[in-house]
Amino acid sequence: MPEFADPTARRTRLLAARAAHWRTTRRVTAVLLALWLVTTFCAVWFARDLQHLALFGWPLSFYMAAQGASLVYLAVIGAYAWLMRRADQRYAAALESAA
Repeated sequence: MPEFADPTARRTRLLAARAAHWRTTRRVTAVLLALWLVTTFCAVWFARDLQHLALFGWPLSFYMAAQGASLVYLAVIGAYAWLMRRADQRYAAALESAA
């Protein structure tokens, strides 16, 4: 009996692919959520400490509150979409090879 015809082996490969996809999803989400939290928290908490640093002639705390944080949020959304598309493609390939 060939290995690909064994339903138990197929199920094991499917479960392994699903677990790997879920692990990747959780890791990407946790890292990007931490980046979002650090960006939001640091801009407010360290605003007085960041005033002596300048970016484009403005204090860094003002820049982060006005524009920088929004750009980081946009980058987080873009990175999530790109990374999850890659993870989904890998998962789809694993499903095809398991079938």
